Amino acid sequence: MVKSKTWILKKHFEGFPKESNFELREEVLPELQDGGIDNSYICFCYLFDASLIYHNPFASDVLVEAIYFSVDPYMRSLSKMWLKEGDVQYGTQLIRVLKSKDSAFLEGCHVVADCGWRTHTVTKANSPAGPILTQIVSEWPSDIPMSLALGSLGMPGLTALYGLEEVCKIQPGETVLVSAAAGAVGAMVVNLQVVGSAGGDDKVAYLKELGFDHAFNYKTVPSLEEALEKASPEGYDCYFENVGGPFFTAALKNMKPGGRIAVCGAYNDTAPQMCPYPHHEIITRQLKLEGFMVKRWRHKDEESVKRMLKWKKEGKLKTKEVVTVGFENMPIAFMKMLKGDGLGKAIVKV
Repeated sequence: MVKSKTWILKKHFEGFPKESNFELREEVLPELQDGGIDNSYICFCYLFDASLIYHNPFASDVLVEAIYFSVDPYMRSLSKMWLKEGDVQYGTQLIRVLKSKDSAFLEGCHVVADCGWRTHTVTKANSPAGPILTQIVSEWPSDIPMSLALGSLGMPGLTALYGLEEVCKIQPGETVLVSAAAGAVGAMVVNLQVVGSAGGDDKVAYLKELGFDHAFNYKTVPSLEEALEKASPEGYDCYFENVGGPFFTAALKNMKPGGRIAVCGAYNDTAPQMCPYPHHEIITRQLKLEGFMVKRWRHKDEESVKRMLKWKKEGKLKTKEVVTVGFENMPIAFMKMLKGDGLGKAIVKV
């Protein structure tokens, strides 16, 4: 008999999350079952281009144990959209397969999956009724922490890569503007000529340490438009949009003609921040705006992670993590991340 500790969404967030929104529980997991057709496959509704994802209607059970958890801003909005009060809090983890009845997932292999805030999970591997299990690449070097599979060498890193290569189609010599540049995604864009903004002097120092060509604190500059113009008087070829709000308006007014904008995120507030929407700038500058989600290019993930691993080994990819130890501290780590405490990708180590 295997028991799992779980964090439950006790009450939906009203304003900023509090510890009282969560409740720690314990549950007994079922025994593993051999494969058999999963009837939910017939009526499963694919989300976010999931037609590109492999699902196995004859999946067998695996028992997995969490090693690291990722805490990310999007969990705040998805909790409201996807979860009922009493559900296990949504989230991604790096896990180890303890027992398996599925030949595709051998005991001892390491996997990334959206199993939520739980220490152990029994699930059918890649069944439509359960989380997608993605094994980390077999060439993962022993001297690179596996926790990076949740950060710079995982979803955030891939988001930055695809936003620039697939959406912005960045070319050598072009200038990129990144908002929320000290965040898990924004900090990954530094391999190019970039200007970044962040909400704190310590974060600006961090961006300069990473190698940003220019960085400024958007909270203290007298004018966003003037700060952006000073950083790149000739304007910006690409804008990696992570925040929305007034920054978005100021950025549009500093784009070069024919500029491209990859829309990735928005302010993590209770309500969306509104701003003037300058259609005139979009039209006269002939700008291209495209929203995207990283899952669109899932078929490229393995190849892309191998590329980023090579950059990491060569010292071209700089990474930093904020690690909280202890599963019991999940809500605290989540709230600290939302407040912007710490520099780097927020991780919880069991």
